[in-house]
Amino acid sequence: MPGRPDDYEVLLTIGAGSYGKCRKVRRKADGKILVWKELDYGMMTESEKQMLVSEVNLLRELRHPNIVRYYDRIIDRSSTTLYIVMEYCDGGDLASLIAKCAKERHVLHFLDESFVLRVLTQLTLALKECHRRSDGGVTVHRDLKPANVFLDSKQNVKLGDFGLARILHHDTSFATTPPFTAYNQKELAEKIREGRFRRIPYRYSDELNDLLREMLNVKDYCRPSVEDILQHPLIEAMATEEQKQNLDSRLVRSWEPERAQYSDAAMNELKRKEQQLQEREQAIKEREQRLEQKERELCVRERLAKDKLARAESLMKRCNPHKQQQEVTCAEGPDNALPLPLSTTKKNSLLDGSEEKAVPPHNMENYFLSKGKNSDLKSRLYAANLRAQALAELEKSYQLKSRQILGMPFTG
Repeated sequence: MPGRPDDYEVLLTIGAGSYGKCRKVRRKADGKILVWKELDYGMMTESEKQMLVSEVNLLRELRHPNIVRYYDRIIDRSSTTLYIVMEYCDGGDLASLIAKCAKERHVLHFLDESFVLRVLTQLTLALKECHRRSDGGVTVHRDLKPANVFLDSKQNVKLGDFGLARILHHDTSFATTPPFTAYNQKELAEKIREGRFRRIPYRYSDELNDLLREMLNVKDYCRPSVEDILQHPLIEAMATEEQKQNLDSRLVRSWEPERAQYSDAAMNELKRKEQQLQEREQAIKEREQRLEQKERELCVRERLAKDKLARAESLMKRCNPHKQQQEVTCAEGPDNALPLPLSTTKKNSLLDGSEEKAVPPHNMENYFLSKGKNSDLKSRLYAANLRAQALAELEKSYQLKSRQILGMPFTG
């Protein structure tokens, strides 16, 4: 589904001509920087419209790292404007780079031969892609010039502007015009007839000059083909490496394709999934907060249990001396019997013959009260131990649930 002009934000105007304008834009869906060509088809003739449709179809079919990539087309019928959205080449074009070097010629600023060979290799690979159409035809650019050779941020070649391209089939004649330029028709005719041109600067190798002479041969059947150029010893190794990289990039795109169009339905689906993710994140955050609260409660309960256990141990320590005293008394009494206070006896004989006064009747209540306290302490200690054990089990259960929720292994 084609996009809309509102899907893009216009940043600046790159160029303008009789055909329309070329603008740098930003795609609102993902912030990607692109360019679009604004073409007013309202005043075009039918042949011009047909040429425009042909360019759009060509761009849509051509997918190569060294060809400007087509992304979308937008038709605004109210203003009779066609927007062709394409890849943005932030390195400018080759014509601008050559002009810049020409201005700086006084400081001997020439392009390196390695860069020239790289441009030649990548441009030839782009033409090779044009020559192997799926329907058996051949796409001839017909306007191959430095102004239509663009560069990206890494100085890679991007062949663009297929406005004059023509699809030739095997039963038709190919373009046979030799690649010569001149300021007027007479000079052009003379150059074509004689095959006359100047040698490239001598700072460049003879091998490169010879290759260019073969490519500029007046007779088309003497000029090397795309395959011949790629197999030339001067660029063969570079061409092999470029083709390997192109194959790797195509394999990556085959399993992770980038969508060329962003419809409203797709954007709504994306927003819905983002909303679901945010809701899940909020639920996880709330669950973590509840777990932290439970952990704090467990810590408080653990401290309380430890405090109760400490108090119980303290009571046991206070109780033990009294109990030991009772055991000693029982061991020293007659027949190891616990001497009980009797109100009917006045004296008790001990083993050494001395006498001990019997416990008066009014101390009977204190005696049994002390014994009752010992029993109560034992009951309280037993209850405290039970509560501590129960709290330990509860803490263990909470820890198990917390680790299960967090997906952590539990070690007892």
